[in-house]
Amino acid sequence: MVRKILLWGAGLFMWIALVTAQQGYDCYSVLVGPRASAGGAVLFAHNEDDSGDQVVRWFRVPARDHGRREKVVLHAGAKVPQVPHTAAYIWIEMRGMKFSDAFMNEHGVVIASDACPSREDRPDLTGGGITWNLRRLMAERARTAREAVKIGGALVEKYGYASSGRTYCIAGPREAWMLSVVNGKHWVAARIPDDQVAIIPNYYTIDHVDLHDTMNFYGSPDLIDYARKRGWYDPARDGAFSFRKAYGHPPTQADRRNVTREWGGLRLLAAREYTLEEEFPFSFTPKKKVTVEDLMRVLRDHYEGTPLDLTDGYRRGSPHYTKERTICTATTQYGFVAECRSWLPPAMGTVMWLAPRRPCTQAFTPWYAGITAIPKDYDGGDWKNALEHHFDKNEALLVPAASPAYFSFSAFSEKADSNYAAIIGKVREKNHRFESDLRKNIVAFEKMVEPLFRSDPQKALRLLTEYTGQVAEENLKRNNER
Repeated sequence: MVRKILLWGAGLFMWIALVTAQQGYDCYSVLVGPRASAGGAVLFAHNEDDSGDQVVRWFRVPARDHGRREKVVLHAGAKVPQVPHTAAYIWIEMRGMKFSDAFMNEHGVVIASDACPSREDRPDLTGGGITWNLRRLMAERARTAREAVKIGGALVEKYGYASSGRTYCIAGPREAWMLSVVNGKHWVAARIPDDQVAIIPNYYTIDHVDLHDTMNFYGSPDLIDYARKRGWYDPARDGAFSFRKAYGHPPTQADRRNVTREWGGLRLLAAREYTLEEEFPFSFTPKKKVTVEDLMRVLRDHYEGTPLDLTDGYRRGSPHYTKERTICTATTQYGFVAECRSWLPPAMGTVMWLAPRRPCTQAFTPWYAGITAIPKDYDGGDWKNALEHHFDKNEALLVPAASPAYFSFSAFSEKADSNYAAIIGKVREKNHRFESDLRKNIVAFEKMVEPLFRSDPQKALRLLTEYTGQVAEENLKRNNER
């Protein structure tokens, strides 16, 4: 008995050490241009990774009109003038977190982010700067991904970014962008080429920049001059300017936990093979046209079949607790693959395939941008209260009744980890069958709903809402029965 307790204690210590070591290396994204995807949609895959006691809640915030004097109060206290009208959006909230929420608005713009530490140590901030509200303001105001980039860049230039650094991944029905912000008022944005794919773990990946090419880049006017003044860039020494090399935090840029995860996505998607030792490109040509299913596979990956898989085919336990930082990991709170289709009404054209908690143990179900209500067991309740009290501690949220869906999915993920080798095969098979049936059935459903956007748009939205709710609740029922 004593030996069992000692072994359990040693295992717990290793788990705590591994999770602690992974803090700061949270989140992972893949963006796919429309000519690189199998169906012609812009695709955006994201795993949201955060340690600690977390609760994920879902909200639907309606479109709103605002008065001329209305302000948005930032977390540090600065006040941003509100615009006359803001869009409706779906908000995936993690209470108390500055950088963990995702948004999908009624125009089909989807936003999430990845921490990217910078080397900036003299930030210029106005009114304390901006952090959590940046993505919310982009989601409320942008009709396209490009417009979101411009809005975000302007806010950073005015208020300054009050954290080390971050890259906001933004997808819309026609384009995908990365917006990289630096502590203070410097930023840059790059469009993902239409025929290519881009991967980002937790370091800057935007490389060479041409701010004169406004079809593909935006950024601070003094981006290069400032880097030269700080000694981060010397043309004689470095050659062509590289944003990631100039502004990135050098230890983070070289950290194995980032390198392996980027390599993991390249291994599954890229047309050529890459080694861990070589420099990876900002974007690349895929080996074949990328599907939604391909991206689900990436978000579920633990390097199975490679030397980086330290579980010996799960015989040594769960892949989430090894020394190699995997793409799907212990701290993954949710994953999604957004499919943004320009040829359909945005309400139906953008659909987020969502896996609550760990993607390797949960099925992805479709959530449409145009839904008018959140499925019952996922609904976070009063969105106004949530916006106002996002940073307030509330122990009442840490009980299953506060978010039945999240706690159910989370409990099963922990159960799977306790005996991963015995459980995961059946789980994977059943989830694949469920997702395959959804992909087949959704074709007929959308064919029926699309004409209604011309004849009876309210009915179309009601059907999207009902379908999203039915499938989400069915997935929860499946989870509760396992």
